[in-house]
Amino acid sequence: MSIPPLFNTMSINYLAIKHLHMTCAALSGSLFVLRGIWKMRDSALMNQRWVKVLPHVIDTVLLASALSLAFISGQYPFQQNWLTAKLLALLLYIALGTIAIKRGKTPAIRQLAFFAALLTFAYIISVALTRQVVPF
Repeated sequence: MSIPPLFNTMSINYLAIKHLHMTCAALSGSLFVLRGIWKMRDSALMNQRWVKVLPHVIDTVLLASALSLAFISGQYPFQQNWLTAKLLALLLYIALGTIAIKRGKTPAIRQLAFFAALLTFAYIISVALTRQVVPF
């Protein structure tokens, strides 16, 4: 008796990694929003150790799961337009995020970068869901 394709080990691993990736994306985005609000309010909470460490841990798992999904599925950036768009948008999101949280010289620059990063994050999510470069 053969195992249906939906329940083979490859698809179970893929689904588990996909869910891990989506969970990490949600956690990463949520923590970014929280940190952005704290930064705008000049909160002392930004100086807590977990606030400085946890986002890096989550983002590392997020990246590792993305690489695993690409390897398992055989879909890679620069071969798939939507993955290329997602990767380029991710680089923009990282740049905007560092300006919003760390490198912005003035509160106005940090706020503008924060909201631009949120729009970029929304774009990344919409590309992931639709697998279209222009998902709107």
